[in-house]
Amino acid sequence: MTETVAGTDWQAWQESWDRQQEWYMPDREERFRVMLDMVEAITGPAPRVLDLACGTGSITDRLLKRFPDATSTGVDLDPALLAIAEGCFAGDDRVRLVRADLNDPGWIRALPHDSYDAVLTATALHWLRAEPLTALYGQLGGLVREGGVFMNADRMRDGSTPRIDAAERAHRHAAMDRAKAGGALDWSAWWELAAADPVLAAPTAERFAIYGEHAEGDTPSLDWHVRTLRGAGFAEARAVWCSPSDSLVLALK
Repeated sequence: MTETVAGTDWQAWQESWDRQQEWYMPDREERFRVMLDMVEAITGPAPRVLDLACGTGSITDRLLKRFPDATSTGVDLDPALLAIAEGCFAGDDRVRLVRADLNDPGWIRALPHDSYDAVLTATALHWLRAEPLTALYGQLGGLVREGGVFMNADRMRDGSTPRIDAAERAHRHAAMDRAKAGGALDWSAWWELAAADPVLAAPTAERFAIYGEHAEGDTPSLDWHVRTLRGAGFAEARAVWCSPSDSLVLALK
């Protein structure tokens, strides 16, 4: 565990966030593994990475543990999750953290670099509506270097298989109910703990003033992501991993 001078155990908060996310996505680590496999396959073991909508820095944490020579820029708007990331990566000169709103067309100017080998994001862009997400993909088309890669792991609904979707959802939620009965924290319970923490209370209040309980995006299909990324200037795009509910789309510049 990493203790700051003030006594806040930021690593414990990071791990608590990971466990809360795993309540919704028990295969979360598998998608991260495949994501980093593809980073290594395409960019090598020392990439310059943009961790897009980085939250507490879950991707950056796994990136640096696997590739010690990598560097990462994490960008997010959430002040509470960024506070955890800042605590976890304090003193690590491989990491830069930037607060910016991806809905603001000027967010890209806050970055320390004008190109990246890889842009990675997970379980975040479903917060955006289709129009701003299309604009964001257009910006990423110019930010990823030639031969570089963008990957997005997220819920990507099909819509054409309602019975399969219903069966998958029922099975997944039954497992979630069992885990919750065993003490697992859901989204609301985790944020209640953050709001009660003396260090995180103020940034948590600011976070809810920005977002409310949860932003609701359009959650487009995998095919939509592939088409839109191709339209943004990526030469190739397809899924490289999927679960019954989520997909990891990879776009190669």
